[in-house]
Amino acid sequence: MIRVSIFDDNDSLRETLALIFEATDDLIVTGQYPNALQAAEVVKSTQPDVILMDIDMPGRTGIEAVKLIREQTTRPKILMLTVFEDVERIFAAISAGAVGYLLKKTPADKIIDAIREVMSGGAAMTPSIALKVLEAFQQPRTTDFLLTDKEKDVLKRLVEGDSYKLIAHHCGISMGTVRTHIVNIYEKLHVNSKSEAVAKALKTGLFK
Repeated sequence: MIRVSIFDDNDSLRETLALIFEATDDLIVTGQYPNALQAAEVVKSTQPDVILMDIDMPGRTGIEAVKLIREQTTRPKILMLTVFEDVERIFAAISAGAVGYLLKKTPADKIIDAIREVMSGGAAMTPSIALKVLEAFQQPRTTDFLLTDKEKDVLKRLVEGDSYKLIAHHCGISMGTVRTHIVNIYEKLHVNSKSEAVAKALKTGLFK
């Protein structure tokens, strides 16, 4: 049996999927949750094989939850199930540790197929999402987004995983200045979080 956990603030969708999964021969739902605030703790206690993770949930985004889960274990396969189709979120989710990205309009039987696919070692994407990923890799990667040299230094440190404190130390600036640079970086890259900024830097080959 494939043990599945569902994190989604859409009660109707979450409950419907749980009923459908329970009706199959090889899936069992270990839990369904309206937010991801306790995702890492839940995963540790219930040990699911596959997680369906929404992105836009109250308190903590699904992408943030994926990162926290991946910090403690590589075991469960994580499939994003979301309405968002923008490349930044796709890459942020994959960079965080997701092995698939499905849209909520995906039929239930296709979601079940995706769960089985990732359990067998594959990856799963809604076809339109896969196409966006291919197109993103085919686009020129020469833009620097009008970042200043110092902003590039700060972003490079973010990509390398430095904390704000380490960035301040290495760049010879204050914590407040680090935060100001990061706000400017988010604005210029059109992103809203560290994971999205890192994903966009990697996707566009900014530091190659």
